[in-house]
Amino acid sequence: MKRLTVNRRVQSRIPTPEGEFQLILYTANDDKEHLAVVMGQVGGKEDILVRVHSECFTGDVLGSLRCDCGEQLNRAMQQIANVGQGVVIYLRQEGRGIGLLDKLRAYNLQDQGYDTVDANIALGHEADARDYSIAAEIIADLGINSIQLMTNNPLKIEALTKAGVPVRKRIALEANVNLENAEYLLTKAKRMQHMLNFSVSTAIGS
Repeated sequence: MKRLTVNRRVQSRIPTPEGEFQLILYTANDDKEHLAVVMGQVGGKEDILVRVHSECFTGDVLGSLRCDCGEQLNRAMQQIANVGQGVVIYLRQEGRGIGLLDKLRAYNLQDQGYDTVDANIALGHEADARDYSIAAEIIADLGINSIQLMTNNPLKIEALTKAGVPVRKRIALEANVNLENAEYLLTKAKRMQHMLNFSVSTAIGS
């Protein structure tokens, strides 16, 4: 596997309902454009609040209730605004790395009874094909010395640590459970070891 590298291309001011951020666009040798959404001065700082967020068009843009992605993104930006500094790294790896086309195919399989893991595997993919090395490079480019990572995914913590990012603390980032995302969240907890705190009976409506 080739080593992924990023190049900072442009930075612009982005005012949002949560406050003013700087949006930095990176190009990478995976032929994608990745983003860092930055509030405050983070260079040379310790324990910066960071969310490494993989693109989810359906959740982030359309507000789909099938997943928790859009809600996690919004909560991350709110938490960063509450402390006045932090970063959301937005990686272009839709559908846990399988792309939007096969993600939508996976949705159709899920409607037939597959869970999210088995749907990806049925389409010839890994359960989770994401790569976090670009996020580590962006953190280094921003000059951040150590981070507090907003995640429920232990594999993300492990991947960033192996890539040389000092993860000093995990910040839970949980979304609301609804009838559309309950099985999705249960699969995350049971089959992908995500650190989620919700009642199984509540999730499945029993």
